Amino acid sequence: MRILGVDPGTRRTGYGVLELVGDRLTLVTCGAITTRARDPVSLRLKTIHERLAEIIAACRPEALALEEAYYGKSVPSAIRIGEARAIALLCAAQAGIPVFEYPPAVVKKASVGVGTAHKSQVQTMVQRILGLAAPPEPEDAADALAIAICHCHRVLWGAGRGAGQ
Repeated sequence: MRILGVDPGTRRTGYGVLELVGDRLTLVTCGAITTRARDPVSLRLKTIHERLAEIIAACRPEALALEEAYYGKSVPSAIRIGEARAIALLCAAQAGIPVFEYPPAVVKKASVGVGTAHKSQVQTMVQRILGLAAPPEPEDAADALAIAICHCHRVLWGAGRGAGQ
C-alpha cells in the first residue's frame, strides 16, 4: 500500500509518499512544493494543485493522509492552511483516493511518542523510523512523512479515522 502524506500550506506544502509492505515502511519520495509569497494566492493554489496532481500520477498512492483542520496562531494563517488543505482534498477526490485525517497531537504521538513534540523531534524520529541517513528536509516534508506514518500505524493496528471517500 502507498500512502501520500500532505502537510498543507500556501507558501510551502510538504509531501511524503511511503510504501507499506507487511509491517515494513519504505520511503518512496518526499519534498515540498514551494510557492512565491509575492504571487497571488490563486496562483499559489494552482501551483500546489498541479504539483500534487503530478505526484499522485507518478506515485499512485492508495490513500492520502493529512492533519485535521485546527485553529492555529492566527485566523489568517488558519484560513491559508485551509485553502491548501482544500487543494489536497480536491486532488484526492479527482484521483479517487480516500482521505484520512488525524489530529496534530495524534500525528506527533505516532512518530515521536509525545503529542507535544517539536518539529526537530519529528524530523529525527521520522529519520529513525524510515532508516534514513539524514533527517528529511525541509521540516514540511518530515511533517508530511509523520502524517503518512501515523496513517500506516492506523492501518496496521486499527482505529483509523477517515472520510474514506
